[in-house]
Amino acid sequence: MSTTIRLTVAQALVRFLSVQYTERDGVRHRLIAGTWGIFGHGNVAGIGQALLEAGEDAMPFHQGRNEQAMVHAAVGHARQLNRLSAQAVTTSIGPGATNLVTGAALATINRLPVLLLPGDYFATRAADPLLQQLEHPTEADVSVNDTLRPVSRFFDRIHRPEALIPSALQAMRVLSDPAETGAVTLALPQDVQAEAYDWPEEFFAERVWRVRRPAPDPVELAAAVEAIRSARRPLIVAGGGIHHSEAEKALKALVDATGIPVTSTQAGKGSLRHDHPADLGGIGHTGTAVADDLARTADLVIGVGTRYSDFTTASGTLFQNPDVRFLNLNITGFDAHKLAARTVVCDARAGLEALASALEGHRVDAAYEAEYGAGKERWDQVVAQAYRAADENAVPTQTQLLGALDAVVGDEDVVINAAGSLPGDLHKLWRARSPRQYHLEYGYSCMGYEIPAAIGVQQATPDTPVWALVGDGTYLMMPTELVTAVQEGLPINLVLIQNHGYASIGGLSESVGGERFGTSYRYRAADGTFSGAPLPVDLAANAASLGMDVLRAKTVRELREALATARASDRPTCVYVETDTATATTPPAEAWWDVPVAQTASREAAVEARTEYDRQVSARRTHL
Repeated sequence: MSTTIRLTVAQALVRFLSVQYTERDGVRHRLIAGTWGIFGHGNVAGIGQALLEAGEDAMPFHQGRNEQAMVHAAVGHARQLNRLSAQAVTTSIGPGATNLVTGAALATINRLPVLLLPGDYFATRAADPLLQQLEHPTEADVSVNDTLRPVSRFFDRIHRPEALIPSALQAMRVLSDPAETGAVTLALPQDVQAEAYDWPEEFFAERVWRVRRPAPDPVELAAAVEAIRSARRPLIVAGGGIHHSEAEKALKALVDATGIPVTSTQAGKGSLRHDHPADLGGIGHTGTAVADDLARTADLVIGVGTRYSDFTTASGTLFQNPDVRFLNLNITGFDAHKLAARTVVCDARAGLEALASALEGHRVDAAYEAEYGAGKERWDQVVAQAYRAADENAVPTQTQLLGALDAVVGDEDVVINAAGSLPGDLHKLWRARSPRQYHLEYGYSCMGYEIPAAIGVQQATPDTPVWALVGDGTYLMMPTELVTAVQEGLPINLVLIQNHGYASIGGLSESVGGERFGTSYRYRAADGTFSGAPLPVDLAANAASLGMDVLRAKTVRELREALATARASDRPTCVYVETDTATATTPPAEAWWDVPVAQTASREAAVEARTEYDRQVSARRTHL
């Protein structure tokens, strides 16, 4: 007869989570490495009390300032550790819970694990309605937590103590499965959290969730090898799945042997070092000229660990060879089958190793290698020109800022960004030197991600220099977790760029006939538009007020010095710079992106934009 342990549901959940592990290739990680939380009446006496009772050794606790930001921090942690470790986030009922939704969507879209533990109504309905409870007139079991259902890979509401056992096990299975992972939600009615139950001792036994490396099916592998051997202009599109499966060495071995060139998505950049002869940089709307030129003429596109977003495919206009075919190697059949591709459903590393072995002796034509090699050299010159500042005493442009940062960082540094004009510049220009240096969240492109994600990365790898790059628009969305970095003593580096508004959307607005409407941070003018003087907002002073060390840089030289000082500091440090937005140093887009333009309009800018839109959309292809 098994023995039991009497604990509350919350205490049992925390104890269970503290003994869950992942293991891949013989390396073990804690599956739930810590818990973020903000407490309210929906979780303070349940999960809050349980965390206090468990102690820091059993379950480290991190105090957040915003629930969405706590999820972003957990996502940054999970990505840095290749999805082998996650964090939990607990919130109260009501707005604390609904604040999780954006972070949950980001996690699931990017296929990154995070465990969400929002409080909920009373399961017994003893008190009904509660403070902050949503009342639905025809569905009494609905709460605001149901908003998390469509953005979660697994969702359950624990109405009874014993229901926790199968649900917790399912939650761990999903979090640790590379083919299914994303946000997992266990909604916890607050009375159930505090309810005691006699738990079987076996529930708290140490469990190891082995992360599989499924090998390719022999028939699929043979078809893939045949397709590659018969292709004259093959091209690899490296996605985030290469990083998640730690397949970078396998990719390099395949490319070294075959000469097949590699382009990368935002999530896949860094799969090869920037100076590898076959690394052509980013692909798609924000891609390099050499990558996009080859994509237009490729007869076989080999997608590895990518989900083919519209930025990658240039909204279906990029791959123009009439004979182009697709071969997708992916851990999920859902992604592998995109673009009517031949499929190899397997782990990225296992698949690349199998391809390398089966392709022994095969190599692309020397003329093809010479062609993309020359294109790479031309693009390297474009990058050098964008980074170069003729006058060290001038106000830096944004690309010159990236050049200054490039001169300061080491191979081990991590550069984080998610939204604004920076993702395009970084994808085109950044010289990634290691697999995890380039950290762009571009599945959801969520403003406010960068600062909390930097905290998560720093927690995952404490000795790693981490840089969060943000514009003023993103900074104003979510600067709150700077307080957390200061409290925890995490020496993250914040590069804060003042450009007086939503620069990226302003540029997009102008290109689609929107005339930059509503994108500048300026006073209202006499005509009622926001076209007056720039607002006198001092974001550097704001960062300082939150506890950051702040360095102000006005010139290229001062910027480079400030970045070097920040990297050497053991304190959270902000480098503040107002960039030159009038001087164009960013290379233009090498491929299109579909943002529909008004079919009818009276303003000339929109009419002209629609004419260009119709021209571009005519090139879209459906790949069958």
